Amino acid sequence: MKREQLLYYACKYQGDWDKILEGVQKKEPWEIIKYDTMYITVLDKIYPDNLRNLKKPPWVLFYEGDINLLHTSSIGIVGARDCNLYGENVCKYIVKRLVKKYTILSGLAKGIDTVAHLSALQNSGSTIAVIGCGIDICYPKQNESLYERIRKNHLLLSEYPNGSKPYAHHFPLRNRIIAALSNSIIVIQAKRRSGSMLTVNEALELGKQVYCVPHAFLDENGEGCNMLIEQGANVLLDEQDILEI
Repeated sequence: MKREQLLYYACKYQGDWDKILEGVQKKEPWEIIKYDTMYITVLDKIYPDNLRNLKKPPWVLFYEGDINLLHTSSIGIVGARDCNLYGENVCKYIVKRLVKKYTILSGLAKGIDTVAHLSALQNSGSTIAVIGCGIDICYPKQNESLYERIRKNHLLLSEYPNGSKPYAHHFPLRNRIIAALSNSIIVIQAKRRSGSMLTVNEALELGKQVYCVPHAFLDENGEGCNMLIEQGANVLLDEQDILEI
């Protein structure tokens, strides 16, 4: 099998992992295609070893920016899209204290993801955005400026080829990449049922540490965090807890 073969299948099947596997197993006909965006495959030495621990490691990763950031120590930060001021402030506080030690990794969604990426940039840190669509598509549109800054000077990453739309089913799959690439996961704000909780589940399956910010009684946006703390997740109470990550 060749890396060009995987690229062909990835483009043909719009990054669908199972269909690419079927193409590989059946040795479907393929051809060398012209593709402008940079990419790495599971066959390449530069492919991150921690992604190989996934049940379904991405066949191809498309990217723009500094691919070497994949081999730095990183912290995944996840949380609510409709975060409140408390969540924003806590996220900024945590990122400011971690950027000298870690690359900040998130999903470029609105809310906590956006705050995490921006805080990394504002504090002269590095950041990786794993997205659920083609590298050539900015989603959400409101993050266009942030998207451009990351793709030029940091790292924008996706298992979906150019032209792939941000379908809802892409994002749970995107979350497994965030979990695998991160040394550990910090949950800033999360409801009981949310994409953040899916990321946590992936991280736990991979044996990663999960850290949670506690929330007030009856705070719906923080119920997921409080539940995880109750179940044994690490709780972040002060600056010292953050510095010990």
